[in-house]
Amino acid sequence: MSPATWHNPLRDARDKRLARIAGPCALILFGVTGDLARKKLMPAVYDLANRGLLPPGFALVGFARRDWADEDFGKVVYEAVRENARTPFRESVWAQLAAGIRFVPGEFDDDAAFDQLAQVISELDTMRGTGGNHAFYLSVPPRFFPMVCQQLARSGLSQQAPHAWRRVVIEKPFGHDLASARALNSVVEEVFPHDSVFRIDHYLGKETVQNLLALRFANQLFEHISNANYVDHVQITMAEDIGIGGRAGYYDGIGAARDVIQNHLIQLMALTAMEEPVSFEAHDLRAEKEKVLSAVRLPEDLGRACARGQYVAGWQGGQLVKGYREEEGISDSSTTETFAAIKLGVDTRRWAGVPFYLRTGKRLGRRVTEIAVVFKRAPHLPFARTATEELGQNALVIRVQPDEGVTMRFGSKVPGTAMEVRDVTMDFGYGHSFTESSPEAYERLLLDVLVGDPPLFPRHREVELAWEILDPVERFWARHGRPDDYVAGTWGPASADAMMARDGRSWRRP
Repeated sequence: MSPATWHNPLRDARDKRLARIAGPCALILFGVTGDLARKKLMPAVYDLANRGLLPPGFALVGFARRDWADEDFGKVVYEAVRENARTPFRESVWAQLAAGIRFVPGEFDDDAAFDQLAQVISELDTMRGTGGNHAFYLSVPPRFFPMVCQQLARSGLSQQAPHAWRRVVIEKPFGHDLASARALNSVVEEVFPHDSVFRIDHYLGKETVQNLLALRFANQLFEHISNANYVDHVQITMAEDIGIGGRAGYYDGIGAARDVIQNHLIQLMALTAMEEPVSFEAHDLRAEKEKVLSAVRLPEDLGRACARGQYVAGWQGGQLVKGYREEEGISDSSTTETFAAIKLGVDTRRWAGVPFYLRTGKRLGRRVTEIAVVFKRAPHLPFARTATEELGQNALVIRVQPDEGVTMRFGSKVPGTAMEVRDVTMDFGYGHSFTESSPEAYERLLLDVLVGDPPLFPRHREVELAWEILDPVERFWARHGRPDDYVAGTWGPASADAMMARDGRSWRRP
């Protein structure tokens, strides 16, 4: 039996999507006081335990600058679980999980605190049978990654042991440009082997993103038309209807492109454009994504192929909301963009000549993430011109959130004696077709970390290639003043519409 995983035949029969169960292990969370830990990570740990996917002796250790005892941290986890867990609360599951909860107070530069952490983890190896298998989750700002990694090395916690594993999980942003990403990769991989570094992009854990692979490679229906012969263009959108909330300290100076395009959207583009992998093992899947990213080309005239904006006050959801520069903690002279759109090309035999349009923004018309493959018009329409006036282009739309599913748009005759063709949609929704509820992205990703399954985690080369794509755009924007204004509740600045209009196209309005 592998120390990393073990198999339960009963669980395998009931839950074929996540049949593997984590073996003996401990998860150590740095940054347990943050929103991510409270709203996503702690509830995901409970949901995995509730589904029988964690071993009975699983241990959860928190590390933070708080004067807490184990019981205090246990109460924090309990409240987070009761408030945010996806699955029903069961006292028996909580009791088993709570028995393995520990807390270590300290600063990241505190040698004694990390020595205490090493002692606590060693005791858990004996008491809970965690077997020396430890995953360190760095839910902290990237500037602390080097210090934490160095402390893990100094205290011996990162040292690989026979028949056991040590892994580190880091959250985006993976640097703020190519140079910083390379420096960060160098620091982390000095302490952990590259195959023990898990860079989390939670969008890759979403069920619909997984379904993109199934849609493309399990069906004959779509793959033979997914190329430049049939596809006019691809739009990948992540729109939010909220502002920056309490993220001013992080967001200002980072902006929409670094926050979303560099990771989420470029990863979605790679999955959309890649060739069929030999298998879905990590090495094969990453190799195909890297080929796509290596083939991405920016247009020569960036002024015509990108747009950025910043929201100003407007009406959204029936209430008047502040503009970005009026948000708490934001300077009234800030030039950070809250909307970004870029046009990219992929110079491969399959996609040459097909533009990929990526856009993201805050305070847009609604919350939605989707991939829209828009097809060319039929080369000949044997109808009167008036019969097809309301006929648009066929489209295949993969909805990542919030209404996960797939929509096909095509032309159909309107009932009646006249020949009139109009767009209709055929819709597949996860909630309508499956009785199982989709696990949260962090459930899937945390389990993948604990069992050592890395296909959904970009490796350092993918991260660097993404920065190579975005860095020229960021340098161009830095030379051209402030972003254009757009009113909150709309779909971005006029410059984004003009960018599409120059190509004879328009943005979708989801």
